[in-house]
Amino acid sequence: MSLPTWMIYGANGYSGELIAREAGKQGLSPVLAGRREERIRPTAEELGFEWKTFSLDNPDTIAGYLEGVSLVLHCAGPFSATSEPMVSACLKAGAHYLDITGEIEVFEAVRARHAEAEAAGVVLCPGVGFDVIPTDCVAACLKEALPDATHLALGFDSHSQMSKGTAKTSVEGMAKGGKVRKNGVIKTVGVGSRYRVIDFGQGEKEAVMIPWGDISTAWQSTGIPNIEVYMGITPAVKKQLKMMRLMQPLLKLGFVQNYVKNRIERSVKGPTEGERVMYPTYVWGEVRNAAGEVRTARLKTANGYVVTQDGALAVAKHLLNGADACGSLTPSRLMGSRFVESLPGSSQLVIDKG
Repeated sequence: MSLPTWMIYGANGYSGELIAREAGKQGLSPVLAGRREERIRPTAEELGFEWKTFSLDNPDTIAGYLEGVSLVLHCAGPFSATSEPMVSACLKAGAHYLDITGEIEVFEAVRARHAEAEAAGVVLCPGVGFDVIPTDCVAACLKEALPDATHLALGFDSHSQMSKGTAKTSVEGMAKGGKVRKNGVIKTVGVGSRYRVIDFGQGEKEAVMIPWGDISTAWQSTGIPNIEVYMGITPAVKKQLKMMRLMQPLLKLGFVQNYVKNRIERSVKGPTEGERVMYPTYVWGEVRNAAGEVRTARLKTANGYVVTQDGALAVAKHLLNGADACGSLTPSRLMGSRFVESLPGSSQLVIDKG
């Protein structure tokens, strides 16, 4: 039985193209879409897919292009600028909305439209890639292991380089400062202001706190009021972060941010296929309750970009096959707390005491 018509918007980007090519290998036939014909048409014709080009300026206009489309997998960042019009268009068109964002503001904005999604009978599920499937599943499993947890820390470690889109989003995040959730409220803290030593699964390593999407999504999935997220770093990266912290006021200036993004556009390529195979990711999480009880989780996944490729397609197929769900959902709430274990390259998620 063929699946309903669905679309990948932003199929010309690093992750969008990876997803489109894997969709073809799996016998799927999405419509590929983006802003510019010269960027979308060659890939679509190579893969034998239909294609469309349209901008994201007006939700009503976008909704017209979504006529007959049951689901949109949105891959065109920065999602802080592109998510809202696509979400609005999907609600108008009655199409499920997925994206691969890691931006806290986007998760919060989409969550605020839960009632609209329920009324439209569609699912809004941002973060169906490495941001935030593995950490969201770790958070949900830890909540199951320690239901009265009051504090949650999550983290990951990988040697993989970033794509252009990820690097540009990181620049935007650096300008906005670090983020934590404290007593249920998202707070801004200094960039690189908190470090801790973590065993991600390969021995202890220093890690820095980062403004990862779980500051929003893990709270939605677990209700744990205090959340922090960490990333493993090398001594060289720690020095770079100290320099970036000094530069943070400058990054708030539009022309400085644009200059850095232009440098990224010219110099960053994203990991090659060989590098994606070579560099897996190690994911960690820890919860504790008021009595001082602790549970720790560890998980190994494929390279983050492979997780994004496979995770996004798995969620899309789940909805296209008629999943009974609607509203704004996180990946673990839509797919289950152990969903990450089903993705190629993932180990079993193991939880230990202490």
